[in-house]
Amino acid sequence: MTTSAQHDVVASATTLLFVPGDRPDRFTKAHQSGADVIIIDLEDAVAVENKSLALDAVVSALTEPHDSVPGGRLTALVRIDSNLSSLHLAALRDIAAVKNNGLLGVMVPKAESAEQVSAAVNALPRGLAIVPLIESARGLVNINDIAQVQGVTRLGFGAVDFGLDVDATHERVTDYARVQIVVTSRAAGLGAPVDSPSLSISDLAIVEAEATRARQFGFSGKLCIHPAQVTAVNSSFMPSAEEIAWAQEIVGLDGGASQHNGLMVDKPVVDRAHRILSRRGE
Repeated sequence: MTTSAQHDVVASATTLLFVPGDRPDRFTKAHQSGADVIIIDLEDAVAVENKSLALDAVVSALTEPHDSVPGGRLTALVRIDSNLSSLHLAALRDIAAVKNNGLLGVMVPKAESAEQVSAAVNALPRGLAIVPLIESARGLVNINDIAQVQGVTRLGFGAVDFGLDVDATHERVTDYARVQIVVTSRAAGLGAPVDSPSLSISDLAIVEAEATRARQFGFSGKLCIHPAQVTAVNSSFMPSAEEIAWAQEIVGLDGGASQHNGLMVDKPVVDRAHRILSRRGE
C-alpha cells in the first residue's frame, strides 16, 4: 500500500477502533470487527509499566506477515504516547522503512500546538496519515494553527479529556468544541473530523444515537472503544430510509427553483440530496 493510499484509507474511515498496544492477541480480532481502521493505542489504554512491551508488539505486528488478515499484512493507525512521543516516532519511522509495512499513520493525542503536530509530520514519510486529537482548551484555542499544518489528514475529538480539562460535564460545552472542530476542518480543507467514542458498550441504542448526532454535527466518523460498537456506528452514518426517499424525490424534480411539499427547492437543497445519495453509493 502506497503512502497516499494509506492517507486515503484514514481520511475516508467512518469507524476507527482502538485496541490496546499491549494486547497483540486482540489485533487480529480488531481487524475482523468490520472497522474501517484500527488504532493501536500506546497511550491511555496501556499501563506505564507496559509501554515498552506495547511498542515492541506494534513493531512486530506492522512488519511481520499475518496470514489471518486480508493481504497478509496487519494495517493500523498508531496513537503515540504524548509523554514518549520521540521514542515512539523513532520506532514508527523504523516501521515505515520496512517494505510492505502496515503503518497507516499516527494519531497525535492531546494536540495543543502546530509545533507538536509538525514534529510528528516531519518525523515520518510524507503521505502517512496524521490525525491530531483535540482534547483540551489549549488545543481548541490553537485549532486553526493545528489544522493548517501541512500533512494533517483530519482532526479527531476527545470529549472525555476535553471535559476533564475544562472541568465541565454539560453537553453544551463539548458541543461547542464539536462545532469548532467541524467548521475549522472545513475551512482548512481537511476531511470531515472524527467524533469522540461513546462510552456505552452494552447499550447499542445509545451508541447509535450518539453517532447519528455526530453525523448531524458534520462529523464523518467516530472513534470506537469496543468491537460491539462498530456496526452501530457504521449504520448510523448511513442515510436513513426517510432521507434516501426524500433525496430521490428532490433529485427527480425539474431543474431550477421549485416547490416540494410546500417548501422551496433550489440548488443547495438539490446538492444536499445528491450528497445523501452519494453516501450510499448512488
